Amino acid sequence: MIKWILILLIIAAIAGLLGMNSLAGAAMTGVKILITIMLVLFLLVVLGLVAIF
Repeated sequence: MIKWILILLIIAAIAGLLGMNSLAGAAMTGVKILITIMLVLFLLVVLGLVAIF
C-alpha cells in the first residue's frame, strides 16, 4: 500500500508541475484515502484489536 501512496504522490507532483490541476487533485485525494486506511489499520494493530499475520 505504501508503494501505491508513493506512486500517486509522484503522479500528483508531476501533474502539478505540468499544470494538470484536476489530475493532481485526484491523485492527492487517492493518497489521502490510502493514508487514512493505513493509519486506521496501524492503530487497530497497535491496540491489539486486529491481528495481522
